[in-house]
Amino acid sequence: DTSLAEVNSFSPSMPISPSSMINQYKFEDEPELRDLFITVDDPESHITAIETFITYRVVTKTSRGEFDSSEYEVRRRYQDFLWLKSKLEEAHPTLIIPPLPEKFIMKGMVERFSDEFVETRRKALHKFLNRIADHPTLTFNEDFKIFLTAQAWELSSHKKQGPSLLSRMGQTVRAVASSVRGGVKNRPEMFTEMNDYMETFSQKINVLDKIAHRIYREEREYLNEMKEYGPIHTLWSASEEDIADSLKGVASCIDKCCKATEKRMAGLSENLLPILHEYVLYSEILMGVLKRRDQIQGELDSKVDALAHKKTEKDLFSEEIGKLEDKVECANNALKADWDRWKQNMQCDMRSAFTNVAENNLHYYEE
Repeated sequence: DTSLAEVNSFSPSMPISPSSMINQYKFEDEPELRDLFITVDDPESHITAIETFITYRVVTKTSRGEFDSSEYEVRRRYQDFLWLKSKLEEAHPTLIIPPLPEKFIMKGMVERFSDEFVETRRKALHKFLNRIADHPTLTFNEDFKIFLTAQAWELSSHKKQGPSLLSRMGQTVRAVASSVRGGVKNRPEMFTEMNDYMETFSQKINVLDKIAHRIYREEREYLNEMKEYGPIHTLWSASEEDIADSLKGVASCIDKCCKATEKRMAGLSENLLPILHEYVLYSEILMGVLKRRDQIQGELDSKVDALAHKKTEKDLFSEEIGKLEDKVECANNALKADWDRWKQNMQCDMRSAFTNVAENNLHYYEE
Protein backbone atom coordinates (compact mmCIF):
# COMPACT_ATOMS: atom_id res chain seq x y z
CA ASP A 1 0.00 0.00 0.00
CA THR A 2 1.48 3.34 -1.05
CA SER A 3 0.10 4.92 2.14
CA LEU A 4 2.79 3.00 4.03
CA ALA A 5 5.60 4.59 2.00
CA GLU A 6 6.44 7.00 4.80
CA VAL A 7 7.47 4.03 6.97
CA ASN A 8 10.65 3.78 4.88
CA SER A 9 11.68 7.36 5.65
CA PHE A 10 13.52 6.98 8.95
CA SER A 11 14.92 9.98 10.74
CA PRO A 12 18.06 9.67 12.95
CA SER A 13 15.91 10.32 16.04
CA MET A 14 13.73 7.27 15.38
CA PRO A 15 14.28 4.20 17.56
CA ILE A 16 16.14 1.34 15.86
CA SER A 17 14.33 -1.60 17.46
CA PRO A 18 11.37 -2.81 15.33
CA SER A 19 9.31 -3.51 18.45
CA SER A 20 9.65 0.12 19.58
CA MET A 21 9.09 1.39 16.02
CA ILE A 22 5.69 -0.26 15.82
CA ASN A 23 4.42 1.86 18.71
CA GLN A 24 4.95 4.97 16.57
CA TYR A 25 1.95 4.03 14.42
CA LYS A 26 -1.38 4.26 16.18
CA PHE A 27 -4.88 4.62 14.81
CA GLU A 28 -6.92 7.67 15.62
CA ASP A 29 -9.97 5.68 16.70
CA GLU A 30 -9.27 3.92 19.98
CA PRO A 31 -11.38 0.76 20.42
CA GLU A 32 -14.42 1.08 22.64
CA LEU A 33 -14.69 -0.81 25.89
CA ARG A 34 -15.42 -4.45 25.10
CA ASP A 35 -18.45 -6.19 26.56
CA LEU A 36 -17.97 -9.63 24.96
CA PHE A 37 -15.01 -11.93 25.60
CA ILE A 38 -14.64 -15.31 23.86
CA THR A 39 -12.05 -18.03 24.35
CA VAL A 40 -11.59 -21.17 22.25
CA ASP A 41 -9.57 -23.85 24.04
CA ASP A 42 -9.47 -27.46 25.34
CA PRO A 43 -9.59 -29.46 22.07
CA GLU A 44 -11.07 -32.94 22.55
CA SER A 45 -10.94 -35.89 20.15
CA HIS A 46 -14.13 -37.89 19.48
CA ILE A 47 -14.12 -41.28 17.74
CA THR A 48 -17.37 -42.80 16.47
CA ALA A 49 -18.14 -45.71 14.15
CA ILE A 50 -18.59 -43.23 11.29
CA GLU A 51 -16.00 -40.52 11.85
CA THR A 52 -13.28 -39.01 13.99
CA PHE A 53 -13.51 -35.31 14.84
CA ILE A 54 -12.30 -32.66 17.28
CA THR A 55 -14.49 -30.42 19.42
CA TYR A 56 -13.35 -27.20 21.07
CA ARG A 57 -14.60 -25.53 24.21
CA VAL A 58 -16.03 -22.05 23.57
CA VAL A 59 -16.25 -19.91 26.71
CA THR A 60 -18.13 -16.59 26.52
CA LYS A 61 -18.21 -13.85 29.14
CA THR A 62 -20.43 -10.82 28.57
CA SER A 63 -22.17 -7.92 30.23
CA ARG A 64 -24.72 -7.39 27.43
CA GLY A 65 -28.39 -7.19 28.35
CA GLU A 66 -29.61 -9.41 25.49
CA PHE A 67 -27.80 -12.42 27.00
CA ASP A 68 -29.64 -14.34 29.75
CA SER A 69 -26.42 -15.11 31.61
CA SER A 70 -23.01 -13.46 32.00
CA GLU A 71 -21.06 -16.64 31.19
CA TYR A 72 -21.54 -19.58 28.79
CA GLU A 73 -19.55 -22.71 28.05
CA VAL A 74 -20.33 -24.88 25.01
CA ARG A 75 -18.46 -27.36 22.82
CA ARG A 76 -18.30 -26.86 19.07
CA ARG A 77 -16.80 -28.79 16.17
CA TYR A 78 -15.40 -27.35 12.96
CA GLN A 79 -18.68 -27.94 11.06
CA ASP A 80 -20.47 -25.66 13.56
CA PHE A 81 -18.04 -22.85 12.76
CA LEU A 82 -18.69 -23.42 9.04
CA TRP A 83 -22.44 -23.17 9.69
CA LEU A 84 -21.99 -19.86 11.54
CA LYS A 85 -19.88 -18.41 8.72
CA SER A 86 -22.48 -19.37 6.09
CA LYS A 87 -25.31 -17.82 8.20
CA LEU A 88 -23.35 -14.56 8.56
CA GLU A 89 -22.75 -14.46 4.79
CA GLU A 90 -26.46 -15.00 4.15
CA ALA A 91 -27.54 -12.29 6.57
CA HIS A 92 -24.83 -9.77 5.58
CA PRO A 93 -23.83 -10.41 1.93
CA THR A 94 -21.82 -7.17 1.60
CA LEU A 95 -20.00 -7.29 4.92
CA ILE A 96 -16.51 -8.78 5.17
CA ILE A 97 -16.92 -12.03 7.14
CA PRO A 98 -13.62 -13.19 8.73
CA PRO A 99 -12.10 -16.33 7.16
CA LEU A 100 -12.08 -19.76 8.77
CA PRO A 101 -9.05 -22.05 8.56
CA GLU A 102 -9.42 -24.47 5.67
CA LYS A 103 -10.38 -28.08 6.20
CA PHE A 104 -6.73 -29.08 5.97
CA ILE A 105 -4.69 -26.06 6.99
CA MET A 106 -1.03 -25.72 5.96
CA LYS A 107 -1.26 -28.80 3.73
CA GLY A 108 1.96 -30.76 3.57
CA MET A 109 3.37 -29.11 6.69
CA VAL A 110 1.39 -30.79 9.46
CA GLU A 111 -0.66 -33.97 9.72
CA ARG A 112 -4.36 -33.88 10.44
CA PHE A 113 -5.18 -34.45 14.14
CA SER A 114 -1.54 -33.95 15.15
CA ASP A 115 -1.03 -31.66 18.15
CA GLU A 116 0.44 -28.99 15.89
CA PHE A 117 -2.53 -29.11 13.49
CA VAL A 118 -5.10 -28.96 16.31
CA GLU A 119 -3.31 -26.06 18.00
CA THR A 120 -2.99 -24.13 14.72
CA ARG A 121 -6.70 -24.61 14.08
CA ARG A 122 -7.66 -23.69 17.66
CA LYS A 123 -5.82 -20.36 17.35
CA ALA A 124 -7.53 -19.67 14.00
CA LEU A 125 -11.01 -20.48 15.38
CA HIS A 126 -10.31 -18.28 18.43
CA LYS A 127 -9.34 -15.40 16.13
CA PHE A 128 -12.40 -16.00 13.91
CA LEU A 129 -14.87 -15.64 16.81
CA ASN A 130 -13.10 -12.64 18.31
CA ARG A 131 -13.02 -10.83 14.97
CA ILE A 132 -16.81 -11.30 14.79
CA ALA A 133 -17.19 -10.17 18.42
CA ASP A 134 -15.22 -6.98 17.64
CA HIS A 135 -17.24 -6.21 14.50
CA PRO A 136 -19.81 -3.42 15.04
CA THR A 137 -22.58 -5.27 13.12
CA LEU A 138 -21.75 -8.99 13.12
CA THR A 139 -21.41 -9.06 16.91
CA PHE A 140 -25.19 -8.52 17.26
CA ASN A 141 -26.18 -11.25 14.79
CA GLU A 142 -28.75 -13.66 16.28
CA ASP A 143 -27.09 -16.80 14.88
CA PHE A 144 -23.80 -15.70 16.45
CA LYS A 145 -25.54 -15.42 19.82
CA ILE A 146 -27.08 -18.90 19.37
CA PHE A 147 -23.68 -20.32 18.41
CA LEU A 148 -22.16 -18.96 21.64
CA THR A 149 -24.98 -19.96 24.00
CA ALA A 150 -26.97 -22.98 22.72
CA GLN A 151 -26.22 -26.49 23.90
CA ALA A 152 -25.32 -29.04 21.22
CA TRP A 153 -28.87 -30.41 20.82
CA GLU A 154 -30.35 -26.87 20.70
CA LEU A 155 -27.86 -25.82 18.01
CA SER A 156 -28.60 -28.98 16.01
CA SER A 157 -32.33 -28.24 16.19
CA HIS A 158 -31.78 -24.61 15.16
CA LYS A 159 -29.73 -25.69 12.13
CA LYS A 160 -32.64 -27.80 10.83
CA GLN A 161 -35.18 -24.95 10.81
CA GLY A 162 -36.22 -24.37 7.19
CA PRO A 163 -34.15 -24.07 4.02
CA SER A 164 -31.31 -21.60 4.12
CA LEU A 165 -31.66 -18.17 2.58
CA LEU A 166 -28.93 -18.98 0.06
CA SER A 167 -30.76 -22.03 -1.26
CA ARG A 168 -34.00 -20.02 -1.61
CA MET A 169 -32.18 -17.24 -3.42
CA GLY A 170 -30.02 -19.58 -5.51
CA GLN A 171 -31.86 -19.21 -8.81
CA THR A 172 -32.29 -15.46 -8.48
CA VAL A 173 -28.59 -15.02 -7.77
CA ARG A 174 -27.65 -17.22 -10.74
CA ALA A 175 -29.98 -15.26 -13.03
CA VAL A 176 -28.54 -11.95 -11.82
CA ALA A 177 -24.99 -13.28 -12.05
CA SER A 178 -25.49 -14.12 -15.73
CA SER A 179 -26.56 -10.53 -16.37
CA VAL A 180 -23.53 -9.22 -14.46
CA ARG A 181 -20.90 -11.26 -16.30
CA GLY A 182 -20.45 -8.60 -18.92
CA GLY A 183 -19.64 -6.02 -16.26
CA VAL A 184 -21.82 -3.65 -14.26
CA LYS A 185 -22.83 -0.52 -16.16
CA ASN A 186 -23.27 1.92 -13.31
CA ARG A 187 -20.73 0.68 -10.77
CA PRO A 188 -19.48 3.66 -8.70
CA GLU A 189 -15.82 4.51 -9.24
CA MET A 190 -14.83 3.68 -5.65
CA PHE A 191 -15.95 0.05 -6.07
CA THR A 192 -13.98 -0.25 -9.32
CA GLU A 193 -10.96 1.02 -7.38
CA MET A 194 -11.67 -1.53 -4.62
CA ASN A 195 -11.80 -4.28 -7.22
CA ASP A 196 -8.49 -3.20 -8.76
CA TYR A 197 -6.91 -2.93 -5.31
CA MET A 198 -8.05 -6.44 -4.38
CA GLU A 199 -6.75 -7.98 -7.60
CA THR A 200 -3.30 -6.52 -6.91
CA PHE A 201 -3.49 -7.35 -3.19
CA SER A 202 -4.51 -10.95 -3.93
CA GLN A 203 -1.61 -11.42 -6.33
CA LYS A 204 0.96 -9.97 -3.90
CA ILE A 205 -0.30 -11.70 -0.75
CA ASN A 206 -0.25 -15.06 -2.57
CA VAL A 207 3.36 -14.47 -3.61
CA LEU A 208 4.29 -13.52 -0.02
CA ASP A 209 2.53 -16.63 1.28
CA LYS A 210 4.48 -18.89 -1.12
CA ILE A 211 7.81 -17.22 -0.30
CA ALA A 212 7.20 -17.52 3.46
CA HIS A 213 6.39 -21.24 3.12
CA ARG A 214 9.48 -21.78 0.96
CA ILE A 215 11.68 -20.03 3.57
CA TYR A 216 10.16 -22.21 6.29
CA ARG A 217 10.80 -25.42 4.31
CA GLU A 218 14.40 -24.41 3.58
CA GLU A 219 14.97 -23.58 7.27
CA ARG A 220 13.59 -26.99 8.22
CA GLU A 221 15.95 -28.76 5.78
CA TYR A 222 18.88 -26.69 7.09
CA LEU A 223 17.97 -27.57 10.69
CA ASN A 224 17.73 -31.30 9.90
CA GLU A 225 21.19 -31.24 8.31
CA MET A 226 22.68 -29.34 11.25
CA LYS A 227 21.23 -31.87 13.68
CA GLU A 228 23.17 -34.60 11.86
CA TYR A 229 26.31 -32.47 11.55
CA GLY A 230 26.80 -31.75 15.28
CA PRO A 231 27.09 -35.32 16.63
CA ILE A 232 29.64 -36.15 13.88
CA HIS A 233 32.08 -33.66 15.46
CA THR A 234 31.51 -35.15 18.90
CA LEU A 235 32.30 -38.66 17.61
CA TRP A 236 35.27 -37.33 15.66
CA SER A 237 36.74 -35.72 18.82
CA ALA A 238 36.99 -39.18 20.44
CA SER A 239 39.55 -40.31 17.84
CA GLU A 240 41.53 -37.05 17.52
CA GLU A 241 43.13 -36.22 20.88
CA ASP A 242 45.12 -33.22 19.59
CA ILE A 243 42.07 -31.35 18.28
CA ALA A 244 39.41 -32.90 20.55
CA ASP A 245 38.63 -29.61 22.35
CA SER A 246 38.27 -27.73 19.06
CA LEU A 247 35.96 -30.38 17.62
CA LYS A 248 33.82 -30.38 20.79
CA GLY A 249 33.69 -26.58 20.54
CA VAL A 250 32.42 -26.81 16.95
CA ALA A 251 29.80 -29.40 18.05
CA SER A 252 28.69 -27.04 20.85
CA CYS A 253 28.39 -24.12 18.38
CA ILE A 254 26.32 -26.22 16.00
CA ASP A 255 24.02 -27.19 18.87
CA LYS A 256 23.51 -23.49 19.75
CA CYS A 257 22.79 -22.74 16.08
CA CYS A 258 20.19 -25.54 16.07
CA LYS A 259 18.40 -24.05 19.08
CA ALA A 260 18.48 -20.55 17.56
CA THR A 261 17.11 -21.87 14.24
CA GLU A 262 14.30 -23.74 16.02
CA LYS A 263 13.32 -20.49 17.76
CA ARG A 264 13.38 -18.63 14.46
CA MET A 265 11.18 -21.28 12.82
CA ALA A 266 8.73 -21.11 15.73
CA GLY A 267 8.52 -17.34 15.17
CA LEU A 268 7.74 -17.87 11.48
CA SER A 269 5.10 -20.56 12.09
CA GLU A 270 3.39 -18.62 14.91
CA ASN A 271 3.66 -14.99 13.82
CA LEU A 272 4.03 -14.84 10.04
CA LEU A 273 2.63 -17.91 8.21
CA PRO A 274 -0.86 -17.79 9.83
CA ILE A 275 -1.24 -14.02 9.23
CA LEU A 276 -0.22 -14.24 5.57
CA HIS A 277 -2.48 -17.22 4.95
CA GLU A 278 -5.39 -15.54 6.72
CA TYR A 279 -5.11 -12.61 4.30
CA VAL A 280 -4.88 -14.98 1.33
CA LEU A 281 -8.30 -16.24 2.48
CA TYR A 282 -9.47 -12.65 3.13
CA SER A 283 -8.58 -11.72 -0.47
CA GLU A 284 -10.90 -14.49 -1.74
CA ILE A 285 -13.65 -13.36 0.65
CA LEU A 286 -13.38 -9.72 -0.45
CA MET A 287 -13.54 -10.62 -4.14
CA GLY A 288 -16.74 -12.55 -3.30
CA VAL A 289 -18.20 -9.58 -1.39
CA LEU A 290 -17.49 -7.24 -4.32
CA LYS A 291 -19.19 -9.70 -6.70
CA ARG A 292 -22.26 -9.84 -4.46
CA ARG A 293 -22.41 -6.02 -4.42
CA ASP A 294 -22.20 -6.06 -8.22
CA GLN A 295 -25.03 -8.63 -8.36
CA ILE A 296 -27.30 -6.30 -6.38
CA GLN A 297 -26.31 -3.42 -8.67
CA GLY A 298 -26.90 -5.65 -11.73
CA GLU A 299 -30.40 -6.49 -10.52
CA LEU A 300 -31.19 -2.77 -10.26
CA ASP A 301 -29.69 -2.06 -13.71
CA SER A 302 -31.73 -4.84 -15.35
CA LYS A 303 -34.98 -3.49 -13.82
CA VAL A 304 -34.19 0.04 -15.01
CA ASP A 305 -33.54 -1.32 -18.54
CA ALA A 306 -36.78 -3.32 -18.43
CA LEU A 307 -38.73 -0.21 -17.36
CA ALA A 308 -37.32 1.76 -20.29
CA HIS A 309 -38.61 -0.86 -22.76
CA LYS A 310 -42.03 -1.49 -21.21
CA LYS A 311 -44.83 1.03 -21.21
CA THR A 312 -47.20 -1.10 -19.12
CA GLU A 313 -46.69 -2.07 -15.49
CA LYS A 314 -44.73 1.15 -14.92
CA ASP A 315 -46.03 1.58 -11.38
CA LEU A 316 -45.04 -1.96 -10.43
CA PHE A 317 -41.55 -1.52 -11.90
CA SER A 318 -41.11 1.88 -10.22
CA GLU A 319 -41.89 0.36 -6.83
CA GLU A 320 -39.43 -2.50 -7.41
CA ILE A 321 -36.75 -0.07 -8.58
CA GLY A 322 -37.26 2.05 -5.47
CA LYS A 323 -36.71 -1.01 -3.26
CA LEU A 324 -33.65 -2.08 -5.24
CA GLU A 325 -32.17 1.42 -5.04
CA ASP A 326 -32.50 1.23 -1.25
CA LYS A 327 -30.93 -2.23 -1.30
CA VAL A 328 -27.97 -1.01 -3.40
CA GLU A 329 -27.47 2.00 -1.13
CA CYS A 330 -27.48 -0.23 1.99
CA ALA A 331 -25.04 -2.65 0.32
CA ASN A 332 -22.73 0.20 -0.72
CA ASN A 333 -22.74 1.82 2.72
CA ALA A 334 -22.15 -1.50 4.50
CA LEU A 335 -19.21 -2.38 2.25
CA LYS A 336 -17.68 1.12 2.39
CA ALA A 337 -17.64 1.14 6.20
CA ASP A 338 -16.32 -2.44 6.38
CA TRP A 339 -13.69 -1.75 3.71
CA ASP A 340 -12.10 1.09 5.70
CA ARG A 341 -12.17 -1.01 8.85
CA TRP A 342 -10.65 -4.04 7.07
CA LYS A 343 -7.83 -2.02 5.49
CA GLN A 344 -6.94 -0.50 8.84
CA ASN A 345 -6.85 -3.92 10.52
CA MET A 346 -4.91 -5.44 7.62
CA GLN A 347 -2.22 -2.76 7.73
CA CYS A 348 -1.91 -3.16 11.50
CA ASP A 349 -1.67 -6.99 11.22
CA MET A 350 0.90 -6.85 8.41
CA ARG A 351 3.01 -4.26 10.19
CA SER A 352 2.95 -6.31 13.38
CA ALA A 353 3.75 -9.60 11.58
CA PHE A 354 6.75 -8.24 9.69
CA THR A 355 8.01 -6.33 12.72
CA ASN A 356 7.95 -9.60 14.67
CA VAL A 357 9.89 -11.32 11.88
CA ALA A 358 12.51 -8.54 11.90
CA GLU A 359 12.80 -8.71 15.68
CA ASN A 360 13.15 -12.53 15.60
CA ASN A 361 15.81 -12.31 12.90
CA LEU A 362 17.81 -9.80 14.95
CA HIS A 363 17.78 -12.15 17.94
CA TYR A 364 18.63 -15.11 15.70
CA TYR A 365 21.73 -13.48 14.22
CA GLU A 366 22.81 -12.17 17.63
CA GLU A 367 22.62 -15.73 18.99
